[in-house]
Amino acid sequence: MAANSEGIQKLLEAEKEAGKIVQKARTYRVQRLKDARAEAAKEIEEMKEAKNEAFKAFEQEHAGSSDQTSHRVEVETEQKRADIEADFAKNRAAVLQKLLDVVYTVEPQIHRNARLEH
Repeated sequence: MAANSEGIQKLLEAEKEAGKIVQKARTYRVQRLKDARAEAAKEIEEMKEAKNEAFKAFEQEHAGSSDQTSHRVEVETEQKRADIEADFAKNRAAVLQKLLDVVYTVEPQIHRNARLEH
């Protein structure tokens, strides 16, 4: 019976040893998951920072461009307004004379739909 008892004792010890190995494996797996999550979070943070820096650079580049664009539009608008005023000043007398000629020169005519009735 002692041999039987020794066999059972060895089985119990082997079971305890297997339990320790399984526990170690679980602990190792949990630690690897934690490490992987931490590494992923770190990579995400680095990527966010890189994207934010790229966005700020893009924003700076185009913010100056919008100031330049608005200045260019103002200059073009002022130039066109000056051209229109110059054309107005140049053609004012001729247009006024044409209007006066049309008003003062009246040629009476019978309307084409008018009927002569006797």
